[in-house]
Amino acid sequence: MTNSRALQGWEVDRVARDHIAAAGYGDQFLHRTGHSLGEEVHGNGVHLDDFETHDVRRLLPGTAVTVEPGVYFEDFGVRTEINLHVSERSATVTGPMQTEIQSLG
Repeated sequence: MTNSRALQGWEVDRVARDHIAAAGYGDQFLHRTGHSLGEEVHGNGVHLDDFETHDVRRLLPGTAVTVEPGVYFEDFGVRTEINLHVSERSATVTGPMQTEIQSLG
C-alpha cells in the first residue's frame, strides 16, 4: 500500500520494468511481471502488467499474485517465481525459498 491506497497492477509492473531497464536489460524483459494467483494457478484478479495490458485493477487485501520477472536472451534466460499474499499493510512471500538454480533445458 502506498499513501493508504491500493496499488494498481500496472504500477507494480512499471517499478520492476524500470529497475530491470536501468540495469541495461529492458529489451530482454518480454512479458508482464506477474499475474493473479488463484486455485487454478492463473486467477481472475489483478495482473502485475503494464506490458501485455495496462491493468488498472487494484491489489486488494486478501488476494495473491505471482512476481516472476525474467530476462531472456537468444541462448539463455533467467526468471524468478515468487508468490505473494497481499494483506492490509504488507505483502508476504508464501512457499519455500529457492536456494539453487534450476535448469529447464
